[in-house]
Amino acid sequence: MFGVIGRWYQRKFSDPDSVMLLILLIITSVLLLVWGSLLMPVIVAAVIAYLLDWPVVQMCKLGVSRRYAASLVLVLFVGISVLTLVGLVPSVSKQSINLMQEIPQIWASAQKWVETLPEKYPAYVQTDLIEQMLLTVKLRATDLGEEVLSASFASIGSVAALLIYLVLVPLMVFFMLKDRDQFLFSLSKLLPKERRLIKQVGTEMNAQIANYIRGKVIEIIIVGGVSFAVFAFMELRYAILLGVLVGFSVLIPFIGAAVVTIPVAAVALFQWGVSPEFWYLMVAYGIIQVLDGNLLVPLLFSEAVSLHPLYIIIAVLFFGGLWGFWGVFFAIPLATLVKAVINAWSSPVTELTSE
Repeated sequence: MFGVIGRWYQRKFSDPDSVMLLILLIITSVLLLVWGSLLMPVIVAAVIAYLLDWPVVQMCKLGVSRRYAASLVLVLFVGISVLTLVGLVPSVSKQSINLMQEIPQIWASAQKWVETLPEKYPAYVQTDLIEQMLLTVKLRATDLGEEVLSASFASIGSVAALLIYLVLVPLMVFFMLKDRDQFLFSLSKLLPKERRLIKQVGTEMNAQIANYIRGKVIEIIIVGGVSFAVFAFMELRYAILLGVLVGFSVLIPFIGAAVVTIPVAAVALFQWGVSPEFWYLMVAYGIIQVLDGNLLVPLLFSEAVSLHPLYIIIAVLFFGGLWGFWGVFFAIPLATLVKAVINAWSSPVTELTSE
């Protein structure tokens, strides 16, 4: 047993570059686990700067100085973000409040409909089972309401964190864009000389992460916009709110689409009942999901990510449990990082020629 482990260790870690990669991963993981919440504004700023670096580089190629290019790109980014928030947040907030006020009516309508099932299908549905199910759902809804209320009071203290994101993150993004080469040079001096595998992992990740995040933003805009247009055309209530939910549901592959179907179907059922309009909407919503999964995703991510769906689901559950929203958002890039590390360690030493 120990001989097998020893041979495996000798094969994987006899190369100093493998040891350096392992040490770097351990240090980075410890820093994120211990100080991840404190470093999150810096990480968010680094990600935004990474995404905005491409237009800055293109402007520099046209002869614009990096300082002015970084300033212009950042101003445009902040302006578009502010306009989007000003246009969406008031409508989404208003519709969210209205929906919360109507939830008791929606629940009462759903309860009446469920209670009619034993009469319609006596051979398949039992009254005792329906009553037990409704009681369980009611208790769970009560617990969820208490959790939401507690979270609302707890979020009052997050105003300072919001100010940090609104003020400090744009400043950090500007300096990261303007002085990118200086920061990269300083970072390179901190890395060990035995960094062949580190560069291999970095190169593989650099070819995929930017394309993935840009593609995911485009997917959110397209899916959310098309969903809102369909909901508004069919005069579904809370069209903006539901469109935003459907758009952001693509952050969680497979799971998000299934979860967001519940509020869409609930609102449609409350508004129209089991009618042709309800089925028309559900068919249209299903077509959007099918086109997203079978047309849009392959177009946007055909060369960005090549992970099995099972690995994606595991990554979403694992990293989402660790870091919440940001863990879910970066689950696939992090899974790609894990894959790149495994590929680097699995490569024979003879293939990893020195620089």
